[in-house]
Amino acid sequence: MLKVGLVDDREIDLDKMRVIIENIPEVEIIFATTSAEEAYKQIKKEEINLLIADIEMPKLSGYELADIIHSHALNISVIFVTANSGYAVHAFELQVHDYIMKPYTKERLIQSVERLKEKTRGSDIAGRLYIKQKSDIHIIQKKDIIFIERTGRSTTIYTKSGAIKTYQTLNELEGELRERDFLRSHRSFIINIHYVKNFSLYAKNSYVVTFEGIKEKAMITKEKVDYLQKHYF
Repeated sequence: MLKVGLVDDREIDLDKMRVIIENIPEVEIIFATTSAEEAYKQIKKEEINLLIADIEMPKLSGYELADIIHSHALNISVIFVTANSGYAVHAFELQVHDYIMKPYTKERLIQSVERLKEKTRGSDIAGRLYIKQKSDIHIIQKKDIIFIERTGRSTTIYTKSGAIKTYQTLNELEGELRERDFLRSHRSFIINIHYVKNFSLYAKNSYVVTFEGIKEKAMITKEKVDYLQKHYF
């Protein structure tokens, strides 16, 4: 059962969310409020898996709520439902599940919640990757791959337990990593979006990507950031 909290300072928008969410199977609404401060109190005392929130609200904003959830490492996914597109990149930095623009259709919100349900049923990426390294073959759990970088004629695969070098190309590896979690962010990089911590503007059309758990960094083009916002968030 997915336990959900709803917050929107406009009663009419809150009612719309409530009607849609209460009719999704295996979903329970724990609270629905027009006050972000009340939502914060509920988050502290009630167990929820998902917060669906407007961004721009008086006093405490939905963005600030998501920041609290992220900074305290709470196991709560966030869907932003907003009329303002200006927070999209920042929302990705907070690793929110989705970013839905108002006005939205019933189907759009249902699709987002159903996608989260599927994700929570099997949160780990399945499968293994076989890496050729001269006369050896390394077997890596796909879920442990943070990002992959191509430099010169070699490729480095950064994992939770260390780095592995191979002569396999990014095109070859990309063919093996068809899971939605992996993105060819740049001609020289493949990233696992679940480990992304931050995007920092590097040049007009590119960002530096930092990750949870390692100091090494990757690159992502502005086009791919836009793609993430559209298809992942």
